[in-house]
Amino acid sequence: MAALTLSTKRLVVTLPREDHAAAMLDFVERNREHLKPWNPPVPEGLYTRAHWQDVVKNCAVAFDAGRAVRLWIAPLEYPDCIIGSIGYSQIARGPFCSCVLGYQIDSESEGRGLMREALQATNQYMFEQQKLHRIAANYRPENVRSGRLLASLGFRIEGFARDYLFIDGAWRDHILTSITNDVFNTGWLRETPKL
Repeated sequence: MAALTLSTKRLVVTLPREDHAAAMLDFVERNREHLKPWNPPVPEGLYTRAHWQDVVKNCAVAFDAGRAVRLWIAPLEYPDCIIGSIGYSQIARGPFCSCVLGYQIDSESEGRGLMREALQATNQYMFEQQKLHRIAANYRPENVRSGRLLASLGFRIEGFARDYLFIDGAWRDHILTSITNDVFNTGWLRETPKL
């Protein structure tokens, strides 16, 4: 079974585990309205424990296959309470060495620098351990808080995508950003990725 745990000053960030399925269900239930403006249509069964047990299994398979790294965030002092998630999807190898970042945090945890702290650690992991060159992250123009967070982490605006994603009941425009790995080792391009 896949395993990954990253610790920061205040957080523990891990691959989803079976014993956290109920905590993730609690996270989505208590943040239903908070996350609604930023989420795609809710999949059937999202508000069931069985759904999150399936997510745990699927995340492990995707991680082992090198397709995605999905992580759940918990406070260091309360490691069984999920307060957010981070996902690196669409991982491409070869000359692209890139992925797409998405994230969400509990309404009660906003404004405390927790997502910034988590992303500093996970971006470093993606660059150093997953050996990627580029992380893309896109946000809705009205999500000023997300734009500021990405800018503080070094993401640069690359463009604007009209009707980019179906979010909150309509096709929504997004600002496109990315950050690149300044110490990318081109020798990594010759390595066979761990699958």
